[in-house]
Amino acid sequence: MEADIPLLSPYKMGHFDLSHRVVLAPLTRQRSFNNIPQPHAILYYSQRTSKGGLLIAEATGVSNTAQGYPNTPGIWTKEQVEAWKPIVDAVHEKGGIFFCQIWHVGRVSNYGYQPNGQAPISSTDKPLVPQVRANGIDVAQFSPPHRLSTEEIPRIVNDFRAAARNAIEAGFDGVEIHGAHGYLIDQFLKDQVNDRTDKYGGTLENRCRFALEVVEAVVNEIGADRVGIRLSPFANYCEAGDSNPEALGLYMANSLNKFGICYCHMVEPRMITVGEKLETPHSLLPMRKAFNGTFMVAGGYDREEGNKAISNGYADLVAYGRWFLANPDLPRRFELNAPLNRYDRNTFYIEDPVVGYTDYPFLDSNT
Repeated sequence: MEADIPLLSPYKMGHFDLSHRVVLAPLTRQRSFNNIPQPHAILYYSQRTSKGGLLIAEATGVSNTAQGYPNTPGIWTKEQVEAWKPIVDAVHEKGGIFFCQIWHVGRVSNYGYQPNGQAPISSTDKPLVPQVRANGIDVAQFSPPHRLSTEEIPRIVNDFRAAARNAIEAGFDGVEIHGAHGYLIDQFLKDQVNDRTDKYGGTLENRCRFALEVVEAVVNEIGADRVGIRLSPFANYCEAGDSNPEALGLYMANSLNKFGICYCHMVEPRMITVGEKLETPHSLLPMRKAFNGTFMVAGGYDREEGNKAISNGYADLVAYGRWFLANPDLPRRFELNAPLNRYDRNTFYIEDPVVGYTDYPFLDSNT
C-alpha cells in the first residue's frame, strides 16, 4: 500500500497492526437462515479481507430476544458459535482482523421474532410506528414493547457478556458493541425514547448507565483491548433522537476512557436518515478529541473524504459500507484510484446466497 495515500497508511489499533485504514463497516445482509451464519458468508467475508485489514461482522444477536429482522445471525447458541468458526478462519487465513458486532434490537421488533410470541423488550413501553424498511419496499410492523424493570436489566447486560465470550470462542479478534441506530442500547441513551424514572432514566448520566454497564461487563469478560463500541448520538433512526446529541456523544466518549477500550466507532451527524447525507453544522471532532483510543468514523464517506479525515486528524479509521459491499477489493481500488462498482440497493437484503452478495466483480475481472 502506498503511504502517500492517507487511507492506505498503516495504523496500530491497540495491539492490532493494521496495514491500512479502510474498514469494512458492519452490514446487515439477512442471509443467515434461522439466525445461523451460513457457509456462503465464508466467501463474502474472505472476498473483502486484505492482509492487515479490519472487518466488522454484520450485527449479530446476543440472545433469542435480540432479533427484529429476517435471517440475521446470532451468537447465543453453540450451533451459532460453531457456524461462525469457518467464516472467521477464512478471514484470518488471509491475514485480516475480524470483530463481531453484538446487537440487541430492543423495541425494533414484533411478537413474531420473540420467543413464545412475547413482547419485545426496551427501555420504554412506547411502541414504534410502522416504518418502511431500508429496502424502501417492505413496511415493518412493531409490537408494543415491555419496559424492562430495574431488576431485569442485569440479565440483559449478561447476554452481551455471554455473546462477547462466545465471539472469542468462535475465533473473533474482538467485539463491537452496537450502541447506535435506535436499537436497545440507543433506546436507553436517547431522551426521545427513554422515559424512565429509575436509575436508568432522566439525567444524562442515568441514560448512559446501561450502555456503560454493558461495556464494563464485556471488558471484564474478554479484555478492553478486544472491545469497541458503535454510537450514533446525532442519528434519529427508529424514533431514537436526542435533544442534546453533542452532550451525549461527549459524555460517552469521556466515560469510555475509564475502561480503556480499543476503539470508538461513531456515525457522522450528516447520516440522520438511512442512506442520505445532509449538510450539517455538527461535527464528531469534540468526541474525537475527548476519546483516548482509536476513533473510527462512518457515514457516506468516499475516497477523497476518507483521505481528508485521516490526513487532518479527524479520524484514525474510516468504515465503508455500501462501497465495500459492492467492491470487495475496495482498498486496492482506493490505492489505484480505480473506478468503483455501483451498488444495487435492491439486493442488499434479499436471501440469495450469491446475487448482490458474492458476485460483485474484482478489478482483475473488470478489465
